Amino acid sequence: MDLLNKLLNIQSVSGDESPMTEFLIQYVEKRKKSWKVKPEMFFGEKFHDCLLLKFGKPRTAVFAHLDTIGFTVRYEDQLVPIGGPEADVGTSLVGNDRLWPICCKIKESEEVIRHDFPRAIERGTRLSFEQNIRIDGEFIKAAYLDNRLGIYNCLKLCEEITDGWIVFSTYEEHGGGSMPFLLNFIQATAPISQALISDITWITEGICHHQGVVISLRDKMIPRKKFLDRIVALAEQSGVRFQLEVEGIGGSDGREVQLSPYAIDWCFIGAAEDNVHSPNEIVSLADIDAMVALYLYLMAHL
Repeated sequence: MDLLNKLLNIQSVSGDESPMTEFLIQYVEKRKKSWKVKPEMFFGEKFHDCLLLKFGKPRTAVFAHLDTIGFTVRYEDQLVPIGGPEADVGTSLVGNDRLWPICCKIKESEEVIRHDFPRAIERGTRLSFEQNIRIDGEFIKAAYLDNRLGIYNCLKLCEEITDGWIVFSTYEEHGGGSMPFLLNFIQATAPISQALISDITWITEGICHHQGVVISLRDKMIPRKKFLDRIVALAEQSGVRFQLEVEGIGGSDGREVQLSPYAIDWCFIGAAEDNVHSPNEIVSLADIDAMVALYLYLMAHL
């Protein structure tokens, strides 16, 4: 779990994803020669903090977002949420401003969220949950499994796939924004007609731990049934344990694929977590293994 531990300890709040991007660029540069296919890399100011890897002749793109939820420091010790973080009193937050590292807690306050740091933190500073990784024989519990596990899954895919795009996007937790220019670039460079969203979903009354990776048949958006049927048929052939999810709320980078001007089928596939958007997200280790295994099978057969 060394790679996942490293990913979990990198701060990458929406709008400030560059630390994660820099880690991934170095990781890929160091290891790509040992992969089955050496990818072509696309990054830099043209792509903001996104990273695209093109393997062979792509038919499918896999998208994973780099950003996490968090908070922006406002005035008078106030915190403004980024995305939808759980803001329980006593929760530990960390970050940096120009003076020194910040470690503080959310304090009790009426109407607004405030921190208890003993001095004013510079306005605009981004804070995230303090990390505390716990692993036993069945589960991993930590902050930001959403979407560090999606990134982890993509990096495992990089070792084996021969054809495909692996795309690391930004801003997803706070409304998206990078997907339109990423899709434009992909379709101009090596176009695809299908996409998989490597992300984390929720434990619900119909989705349980240890029952396999989740294939989402819908959330707020509705993918094309013809493509979903193909995904489910391949999942059955793979022998990998999986669950089928049906929800009426929530979203992902799949939303921007569906709303794009391109005829690209898509499906959200990921492990399920409990304690969503908290410092104590929890995911089954068996479900993580199933996620990686199913993606490897799909990328070989789609």
